[in-house]
Amino acid sequence: MQARTRIGDRYEVTYPVGRGGMGEVWAGYDEKLDRPVAIKFLRRPGLAEGARDTAVERFIREARATARLDHPGVPTVHDVGFHDDSIYIVMQLVPGLVLADLLAERGRLSVSWAAAIGAQICSVLAAAHARSLVHRDLKPLNVMITPTGTVKVLDFGVAALLGADLPRLTITGQALGTPAYIAPEQALGGAIGPRTDLYALGCVLFELLTGSPPYPADNAADMLHRHQDDPIPLIDEHREGVPDGVVQLVTRLLAKNPKDRPTSAAEVYELLVPFATAQSELGEDMPVIMPDGQSIDPTMPHRYPFGPLPLMPTTVEMLAVPKPPSTAALEDVHDRARALAEAERFTQAAELLRTALQAATNRQSANSPKLLSLRLDLANLYVLAGAYREALLEFTRLESDLAAQPSVDRELVWHCRQQAATCHAELGDVPAARDQLEVLLAEAQRAGGSSSPNVAHVEAVLSTLARLDRGSS
Repeated sequence: MQARTRIGDRYEVTYPVGRGGMGEVWAGYDEKLDRPVAIKFLRRPGLAEGARDTAVERFIREARATARLDHPGVPTVHDVGFHDDSIYIVMQLVPGLVLADLLAERGRLSVSWAAAIGAQICSVLAAAHARSLVHRDLKPLNVMITPTGTVKVLDFGVAALLGADLPRLTITGQALGTPAYIAPEQALGGAIGPRTDLYALGCVLFELLTGSPPYPADNAADMLHRHQDDPIPLIDEHREGVPDGVVQLVTRLLAKNPKDRPTSAAEVYELLVPFATAQSELGEDMPVIMPDGQSIDPTMPHRYPFGPLPLMPTTVEMLAVPKPPSTAALEDVHDRARALAEAERFTQAAELLRTALQAATNRQSANSPKLLSLRLDLANLYVLAGAYREALLEFTRLESDLAAQPSVDRELVWHCRQQAATCHAELGDVPAARDQLEVLLAEAQRAGGSSSPNVAHVEAVLSTLARLDRGSS
């Protein structure tokens, strides 16, 4: 697979997201609906014929199982199909941070963050278990945290339908699951059930709180033996200050016998939620700021379930940022964005510019003429894509930055202010739009008289807003 490959006569792959034992995931764009998507392909080379058929069956089952899970913590499935000799699933492209990367950045998390993440995972597991689905490969690499703090559980690719009449999907000689998080009964090839997922959750919580999995080992075989035979490790022997309730819960989740674990994900959820919003160690629960400026805090859905989100703190922890593109690369991006816009693929064009600008402003001034031009194009693309909140933010910033230039282009500044007012109106804040437009109208009248094109334009927009007000009253 390579970038710009067209799939199913409507999807274009853009960049690789990740690889797994059976497949690879690419980011892409749905050309018909002008939206970003994730496309997961089954990688089949090297498998024997029987194993290949089983892998395809498992892959299709993943699509169906995930599509049936109507839960905000599970990526939405949009489509499934074949491309050449491969099968693919088109899913929601989830923005945010992989939990494994967050652990790599911080080493361990605060109690409130660990509890908030664990509680959200439990909500997903409860929904899956209610539909007789077991994940069987829960681990930090299969969990993402979005900019709104929502946890997404990924890859139900090794999920097995419970029921005596349905064959379990396995590949001879391959263990399903990941050794660091695998339950003893799963490692032994025994019966798999919801409590198998709860054991994996216990391993994940242990790692979130201590920085390491419960049973470190030099190889997979030793790790599997440790899951089966070693005493259950206690969190308070690795870290002080963890509440007794959390220590006891993780110990129960790591019980060797499934009967000794909590009865359900719903029970674990109820036990974790009280800790999800509790004040914890200062500095350990600071929001993470992504390179694009979005903050990530998994306690937000528990503290502000319906928003609005509070303002970001001024002191934040920044993640690694990509290498800035060259001038030639920026020109290429600009040309590609224009071509996409001409094809009315506004969302894809905006994302292309946004990503390039994010990298370029790491070491270059965001107020250089070239980057100001790109930022203006991005703001206009946001409007065309209907992303008025993002457009409002960019036009507001541009107004200030353009006005601070040694040689001020007053027409561009005026354009940004007018577009910001339009965004306010599109977002339903008509009073703010009217206030801004009335100021612009007065300035345009002073500068060019009543016959100025700017005056005529603003008067037309104000007239439209007045009609809308009368229609809603």
